[in-house]
Amino acid sequence: MFELLSLVIALVALMLARKANNRSLALQARLDALQAGQPLAPRPSATAATAPPRTPVVGEVPLAPDLQPAEEITTTAAAEPAEPALSPTEQPAATAVPPAAPASPEAKPGFEERIGTRWVVWVGGLTLALGGFFMVRYSIEQGLLGPGVRVLLGGLFALALLGAGEWTRRKDDVANIRTLPIANIPAILTAAGTATAFATVYAAYALYDFLAPASAFILLGLVALGTLAAALLHGPALAGLGVVAGFVTPILVSSGKPDYWALYIYLAVITAASFGLARIRLWRWLALATIALAFLWTLPGLDIVAQSLAPPTFHVIASFALAALLVVGGFLFGPSQDDGRIEPISSGSLATFLLAAALIVVDCGHSDAAMIVFALLVAATLGIAWRAASATAAVAAAAVLAALVFLLWAVRTMPELLVLQGAPLPGIDADPLAGSVTTHLIVAALFALGFGGAGLLAQGRGTNAAVPVVWAAAGVFAPLALLIALYARIAHLDRSIPFAIVAVLIAAAFGAATEALSKRDKRPGLAISTALYATGTLGALALALTFALEKGWLTIALALMSAATAWISLQRPIPFLRWLAAILAAIVVMRIGWEPRIVGDAVGTTPIFNWLLWGYGVPAASFWLGSVWLRRRGDDVPLRMVESAAILFTVLLAFLQIRHAVNGGDVYHDNAGLTEVALQVCVALAMAIGLERLRRRSHSIVHNVAAVLLAVFAALASLGGLLLLENPLFWSAYINGLVLNQLLLAYAAPALLALLLSYAVAGLRRPSYANSFAALALLMGLAYVTLEIRRLYQGPVLSMGDASDAEQYTYSLAWLGCGVLLLGAGLLFDSQRARLASAVVIALTIGKAFLIDMSTLTGVYRALSFMGLGLVLVAIGWLYQRILFRPRSGSQAPVAPPTT
Repeated sequence: MFELLSLVIALVALMLARKANNRSLALQARLDALQAGQPLAPRPSATAATAPPRTPVVGEVPLAPDLQPAEEITTTAAAEPAEPALSPTEQPAATAVPPAAPASPEAKPGFEERIGTRWVVWVGGLTLALGGFFMVRYSIEQGLLGPGVRVLLGGLFALALLGAGEWTRRKDDVANIRTLPIANIPAILTAAGTATAFATVYAAYALYDFLAPASAFILLGLVALGTLAAALLHGPALAGLGVVAGFVTPILVSSGKPDYWALYIYLAVITAASFGLARIRLWRWLALATIALAFLWTLPGLDIVAQSLAPPTFHVIASFALAALLVVGGFLFGPSQDDGRIEPISSGSLATFLLAAALIVVDCGHSDAAMIVFALLVAATLGIAWRAASATAAVAAAAVLAALVFLLWAVRTMPELLVLQGAPLPGIDADPLAGSVTTHLIVAALFALGFGGAGLLAQGRGTNAAVPVVWAAAGVFAPLALLIALYARIAHLDRSIPFAIVAVLIAAAFGAATEALSKRDKRPGLAISTALYATGTLGALALALTFALEKGWLTIALALMSAATAWISLQRPIPFLRWLAAILAAIVVMRIGWEPRIVGDAVGTTPIFNWLLWGYGVPAASFWLGSVWLRRRGDDVPLRMVESAAILFTVLLAFLQIRHAVNGGDVYHDNAGLTEVALQVCVALAMAIGLERLRRRSHSIVHNVAAVLLAVFAALASLGGLLLLENPLFWSAYINGLVLNQLLLAYAAPALLALLLSYAVAGLRRPSYANSFAALALLMGLAYVTLEIRRLYQGPVLSMGDASDAEQYTYSLAWLGCGVLLLGAGLLFDSQRARLASAVVIALTIGKAFLIDMSTLTGVYRALSFMGLGLVLVAIGWLYQRILFRPRSGSQAPVAPPTT
């Protein structure tokens, strides 16, 4: 059954190939006619076949049968002598040049044509390549042939494919047949042959030891050169298939005991051939594919770096060198580039293999050999970028990777962790230059000098502003990042005077660079570079303070650095500096998220004057000052970030200080009491009032949103916290003092602040917003009056004891008095809201009198309650009639005269 199906498929394929060949011959004939200047014959149709034969006109030139014109044109003018051309002024008016006929749309290939001319070729080429690979694998698994015969047959099969590809190419050239670019049969046959040749040579070396390393290297190089030459003739199809086949060959033809030296020598040859082809034909896609595949082959080598570091290191060095020689524009044999711009592929190729070297360093535990190799590649990157501006972006990548390598070294749990300024940690060697610390110190010093010196010397070179800016950024970032990593690794984040001295020296160097650059003539990118060095100066000084003082000063130093950067942005209006100030503020915010106490348990127990005041107060002041400086040049995202940080630190300072003072220095206390919630509500309302007034002048959306958020928080905390969860009427809470107690702070103060907030937003926000806080003020005021009466009758614990008649009568009397006072305030200040609040309170009093007092009060208290309520209601009616709604003079109806 399988054989019959194979025969049918072969016959169908033969028929399709025959038909495709006929179509290609007809197409070539039409192309020859076009080149000869003859009109094309129309495609035969049914109407043309049935039309009667036409009598030739005298003078008509007969054409070949297959090249008849599409339209019948009599050419009698061909036999007449040609007349001289008329000048433009002699052209008759009626004679006009006929417009060119619109080109007929190109017919799209049909399904049968796509199968016969394209899909069959693709599948055939892929089948040939895989057939060669799997034949080798099958012979290995089954043991059908000896190793020598396998290699010989593989070589013969590769030569046959290469010969077939070259024969078909030459035949097409002789016959003047143009092959389809997307289904180039000679290119696909040649690609299959080169891939098989790669597999054969590699198997002869790695599997059977028929070839010495030198011989294998030579043969693989010859195959690579042959692939390069063939791709030059056959185009990108061969290049793509050849590169993919070359990098996939070690996977398809594998061995139980892989030889990494053979693998990486083979990959070096493949990489060289691919980069060389990409350079000659200027195929960017081929360079990118080679870079990606070469980097991916670094990952298997990470598994053996602990036993053998040399093979993956050789692969990285070889790939880096080949990229520098053939890919980097304007350097040695790379593409020519004289415009001074940064080219992504040139920079990305070096950065990719630097990343591979960094992975090897990290995976092998930061060994000395790996660090030396990484340092050499970084130095080579600086040298290449110095000569070729196209690779300048690789300098920034090198600086970032160097910092990451040292930071990862710092965070590892190593036995060489030391403290420089004092005795070593228990169980640690006292020699500060023991083990890999020596190598890392030397490499870090060389990196700092290299990046810093090259960054300063690169200023003023070239016409592209991005080039000196990248050099300056790397020159500022690398020394500071390396200093932080060494400080964390060696000083264990403790105080260290030696590191503080080094930071001061770096700050002095950056300051001198800033002064020197500010005196130079204006060049592209010079202003930004100057600002970067000025920012580096501030950063180094902040680090010096951090190293010399306690750990919490790092937060303060970064916050001060943000304000200083904002001030520098005023002197030099560079958008990057505004973003830098915002980024520093964000770093400080993330820092407090990690440890809100700033210094841990050392925050202290003294109220107010503790580490929270410095850790939150100084950054808050710094961010407020920075926001003022940033606002002078406009309202943008960096300004809003700094303003948000200023408000956040101000709120956290107040809330954490309250929590610290109430809970005896424990900011991680598991619950909050009445006093703490009351203080937080008061602070939130006060800050909301302040932000409402501030936003009138600043018109800042941050101030606007922050004011609303704080007000909403205060309202929710009042309703849910003070009136429910922490209400002393429901829970056993001890209220000290008769008048000056927690009730005054928890209910009277929030009522007053909520009332002030409602007046602060009146006319500026929706009426419902202001009325809501007026209602909150009324509710909190009534709660204070009620709870204070409860404290007067029941003592410090309000949740115990039944209410007496005197207490119930006092409630009614106090509520009625509050209603009267609100009515008086409404009449005095002509406030409708106060009068409405009075009506609400009196209504509550009336409801209490009829629902509670009537059933619970007895004797004189019941009578007095209703009598007092009645008198007050009558008095209120009299006030409304005589004062508020008194008839105006002249508004009364005239008296009618008496009738007679």
